[in-house]
Amino acid sequence: MSYDPPRPAGRLLLTPEDKDAPARVSRLRRLGLGEHTEPAFDAFADRLAEVAAVPYSMVNFIDENRQFFAGLHTPDGNVSVTRPLPAAPDGTVKVVGRYMTRDYGFCPHVVVRRRALVLEDVCDYPRFAGNPVVDEIGVRSYLGAPLIDHTGIALGTICVVDLEPRPWGKAGLETIKSMAAELVEQIERRQDTGGI
Repeated sequence: MSYDPPRPAGRLLLTPEDKDAPARVSRLRRLGLGEHTEPAFDAFADRLAEVAAVPYSMVNFIDENRQFFAGLHTPDGNVSVTRPLPAAPDGTVKVVGRYMTRDYGFCPHVVVRRRALVLEDVCDYPRFAGNPVVDEIGVRSYLGAPLIDHTGIALGTICVVDLEPRPWGKAGLETIKSMAAELVEQIERRQDTGGI
């Protein structure tokens, strides 16, 4: 796996190279995914957040340049295109929305690895601690699994995040993997029925 060169400011941009992106985008388009929100994905994200007892959860489809949160759960239930986070200690207000570049967050790693990723405290992993979502949004804990369909393409991920470290354990890992498989089944059924 190759990585992009360091950012000019000295922080490494560790987003993995994604050679499968063109095939993923083509598959997402055939499925009608990755460009529009759907209430079913928000409902799935809500259920995922409830099961994991977290403030944030996402159903995330990834193309060559960005991530699209087709399903998004936030603590206040506001899932508009963009929404402000609580003010940081320095008084700045950050915005979490439906779109994020590929160099933010950990889902692009899950898609390329094609395996679940467990980060109980992202600060324990130098490779991930420098990601912009840590400093800019306050993410401290992440658990995500890929959405791999019957064609073998990783369409995206489901994930949960917390602003505090979380001991996910084996049960958390099994739950996220099981829920990812459940959502893939729902997505594949949409070809036959026209919806989730």
